[in-house]
Amino acid sequence: MLVINFLGLLLIILIAWWFWFYKPEEASAEEGVINIIVENGIYQPSHIRVTVGEPVTLSFLRKDASPCAATVVFDDFDISQELPLNKATNISLLPSAPGNYAFTCQMQMYRGELVVEAKK
Repeated sequence: MLVINFLGLLLIILIAWWFWFYKPEEASAEEGVINIIVENGIYQPSHIRVTVGEPVTLSFLRKDASPCAATVVFDDFDISQELPLNKATNISLLPSAPGNYAFTCQMQMYRGELVVEAKK
């Protein structure tokens, strides 16, 4: 009985950490190229900061053999790109308006966010 209570408490702590304290890895496009790994059901990094009007290249390397990982979709930019397994695929963008833009797999299980900020 004590083991079950301990496991239940551990699960509650993990859930609280995931929803309230977990900070996904973030990258910014200071060099103009951001490398993104697609693996284990996530994009790494999943939050990307760029500046409006500055070109950026997102280089996706798919290591996940799941069919869901085979495509990345940027709905707001009208981009749907196939990602071959173990081969880098570049997507070049020139964001023209500030805002938060989601990128996902075709089933929207893998999720990321492109944050476009105004020039400082």
